[in-house]
Amino acid sequence: MLEIRQGAERGNANHGWLQSKHTFSFGHYHDPKHTGFGPLLVINEDKVAPSQGFGTHGHRDMEIISYVLEGALEHKDSMGTGSVLHYGDVQRMSAGSGVRHSEFNGSATEPVHFLQIWIQPNVTGIAPSYEEKHFAPESKIGQLRLIASSDGRQGSVLIHQDAAIYAGILNGGEVIEHTLAEGRTGYVHLIRGSLMVNGVRLNGGDALKLTQERALRIENAEAAEVLVFDLPY
Repeated sequence: MLEIRQGAERGNANHGWLQSKHTFSFGHYHDPKHTGFGPLLVINEDKVAPSQGFGTHGHRDMEIISYVLEGALEHKDSMGTGSVLHYGDVQRMSAGSGVRHSEFNGSATEPVHFLQIWIQPNVTGIAPSYEEKHFAPESKIGQLRLIASSDGRQGSVLIHQDAAIYAGILNGGEVIEHTLAEGRTGYVHLIRGSLMVNGVRLNGGDALKLTQERALRIENAEAAEVLVFDLPY
């Protein structure tokens, strides 16, 4: 079964310093038809104005992944971690038993644009931890590059859930197939550009839920950057 999530129908929040689009219910935006997909609970597309950001706040028992698209994302947390992330960087923070952090635009002149992804973990109360890795654009061109997994394989960041996240940069005649094992679902989030998944055309901001499908097939891409989630049912 295929179900499209139109990007234009996402929740919108405009706080002046922050413009955010919510794929799933988040904050003041609630849509009972879009409250998550399996353990995937949040995909927020955030644009933060120069020298602005999210002040220190807390999380528990959540896998929080940031995928930077443009600009400089500055991170600080109660574990003593501090860094500035740029395009190609992926950050994973396991909130576990509790962590406090802040996220700011590290530039005084340019906005920062990133995806914030929350995945519900399959363990609770663990010690909080942090990881970041850079995935060069070249490693994603014409293929799906594993960027997050339950065991950190292939140089991906480690998440505490039986899930995998792939990133691809596609343009032209590539045909990419990804098998979904029995009991697995797929979720395709198109960041920008356009492509087809199992015969369904997606444009930037759109997503596709795949349930009871044996595989997903990506083709006819035009200037596309995409995330593919392989999730437990």
